[in-house]
Amino acid sequence: MNKNLKKIGFAILIFILGFIHLIPIYISLTVSLKKKSDLSSRWFLPKEFFFENFSFAFEKAELLLAMRNSFFITALSITLITLLGAMAAYPLARHKTMTNKIVLNLILAVMMVPPLSILVPLLTIMTKIHGVNTYWGIILTLTTFNLPLSIFLYSNFIHTIPRELEEAAMIDGCSQFKTFYTIIFPLLKPITATVIILTGVGIWNDYQFSVYLLQSPKMKVVTLAISSFFSHSSSNLGAAAAGAIIAVLPIVTLYIFLQRYFIAGMTSGSIK
Repeated sequence: MNKNLKKIGFAILIFILGFIHLIPIYISLTVSLKKKSDLSSRWFLPKEFFFENFSFAFEKAELLLAMRNSFFITALSITLITLLGAMAAYPLARHKTMTNKIVLNLILAVMMVPPLSILVPLLTIMTKIHGVNTYWGIILTLTTFNLPLSIFLYSNFIHTIPRELEEAAMIDGCSQFKTFYTIIFPLLKPITATVIILTGVGIWNDYQFSVYLLQSPKMKVVTLAISSFFSHSSSNLGAAAAGAIIAVLPIVTLYIFLQRYFIAGMTSGSIK
């Protein structure tokens, strides 16, 4: 009986937390579907949907250009983060030497450093090497700051993979490099989905680096476009809410498609 009560209580708690998290999205949706002159409660949907807010936001905020830049930067950064993270984590997880333990501890230490604390020297270096207002500059920065998380997750997950699989492949004549890409890497699908979602959300929503490294109007990303649009459309809450919804749709869609692997990666990666 106590177990059933705990399950019911846990389910109620999950429902309440989920409801609280959905409230801002729901209110944004109701506001985005109303005319500027509609002063009715934001908790209720309008009698007539006003979709012009979305077209206005998409055009005035130049979201097509911003989303194209964000897609390119996010896709290339995620590709580098997953490949480099998996390749770096493999020897660190398989060879338990003192040097590798020190490297893993350093990686954990780097994850604790607030990015804004080194923003000034970072901007100075990127200016000297002409990395400001370039794709490679922002991609290099975002990849570097997200690699520690990728390596940490991959190394924990690789610990759960039996060594016998690699030994059997090597007996069949596979090199260590071929063993990794034909045997190990395909087994990393759940944790790869986790890395893609965690780092992809962070890169797509990045503002702290983009606002300094992408100062050219042609290089602006979604976060910069939405921020600028909000400042110019603060009196038009419907258009501002529509712009926000458009900005979050791609990353929400990504999570919906990868959530099964994401959950499996998070649970499997926590078991050694």
